[in-house]
Amino acid sequence: MIFDAQDNPLAGATIAGRDLFDRGCLDFARFTGDPVALFDAALAEAPGCTMAVLAKAWCLMLATEPAANRAAAALVAGIPDHGLDERCAGHKAGLLAATAGNWRVAAHLMERHNAAFPRDLIGLQAGHMLDFLCADARTLRDRIARALPKWDAVPGQSLVQGMLAFGLEESGAYGEAEAMGCCALDRDPGDVWAHHAVAHVMEMQGRAAEGLAWSQLREPHWAAEDNFLKVHNWWHRALCHIELADPAGALDVFDHRLAQVSSAQDLIDASALLWRLDLSGFALGDRWDGIATAWQAHADANLSAFNNLHAGMAWLGAGRDGLVADQLACTEQAGGSEAADWIAKIGRPLVLGFEAFRKARYDEAVHLLWPARRIYGQFGGSHAQRDVIDWTLTEAAVRGRIGGLAEALVNERLARRPHSPVNLTMQARVTGAKVPAFA
Repeated sequence: MIFDAQDNPLAGATIAGRDLFDRGCLDFARFTGDPVALFDAALAEAPGCTMAVLAKAWCLMLATEPAANRAAAALVAGIPDHGLDERCAGHKAGLLAATAGNWRVAAHLMERHNAAFPRDLIGLQAGHMLDFLCADARTLRDRIARALPKWDAVPGQSLVQGMLAFGLEESGAYGEAEAMGCCALDRDPGDVWAHHAVAHVMEMQGRAAEGLAWSQLREPHWAAEDNFLKVHNWWHRALCHIELADPAGALDVFDHRLAQVSSAQDLIDASALLWRLDLSGFALGDRWDGIATAWQAHADANLSAFNNLHAGMAWLGAGRDGLVADQLACTEQAGGSEAADWIAKIGRPLVLGFEAFRKARYDEAVHLLWPARRIYGQFGGSHAQRDVIDWTLTEAAVRGRIGGLAEALVNERLARRPHSPVNLTMQARVTGAKVPAFA
């Protein structure tokens, strides 16, 4: 039996196939290169290596792209049940649930797998990303915390530390998250997930100047052309500019780094940034148009509520009301999987709320967006990403002059970020005070 770099069984592998498989798992965990091509190369060397098929399927499924999800489902369907070892069987069970849209079921199945194979890097990565898609902060932290003691002096240890850093951040343990993320980066400066975890800490704590400096200092490690988290890290830099009362700086990031993106995950960042700039009152010209067009090839009304909301943002921003109406019609009867149920019960009201906001129906927007404050565990994304919902809700209350609610929501935001120019400007608009000047 051949074993991978973390001493897990790799049935059907050859030495050359094993080396390519290990490189694919490493690149996938580091968000770099082309792991799918490496898994294909591993299969060319070792056609009987089922784990290479399963690893490729995870890469495709976790992209949350309609065509990629179908391709992942086809790969898994082609793997017979008989003859699978325990490791492969665990991955297949998780993938069958995940590609069917039952993401929480898949995440729970992978928890059991991770307990049995705590040093399975692709298994931990898949489970961690499923937790992210489900916005399950506790399991983002605890799945990795259970496994980390088994990684002492094991290749890839820093990558597991980077995952734990993000789980700690999403759980509100900001000091521990920053320390763990920096520890991971000391071991592997190219671990962009650890870099991203620390960026999230600074975002959540309102440390925009430090966040910008962190991004600039480490740019050579995360901004390479073949790094597929680079757009998201550019988005984090843009958020720092917004929080430093520099919307022009954020718009410059959009124009040079986000305007031409073409994957669903990158389009999420582009839509989210433009919506925030629009909320800030910044003129966007025709920038919505390209993003709105790009979304048409990536949106699927039954795949991801999180993606659908961001596609809806772009279509609303570009004035393409017909596309929003088509999406809403498709989601009205969505069902048959967890993801589809989330779309019908959570994603659809959110899109309706954002539409009401865009049409200046502010009372309606508040009514639709208020329940979104309790969607954690059913809607994907990070706390930083979901803040666009709270910000839109607050802005609706402010613009609609919904008295006590507007002031209450602004006070809530100020309690978390008392020095934020965004929040201080909203406070001034509510109270009638002079809008403060920001250096």
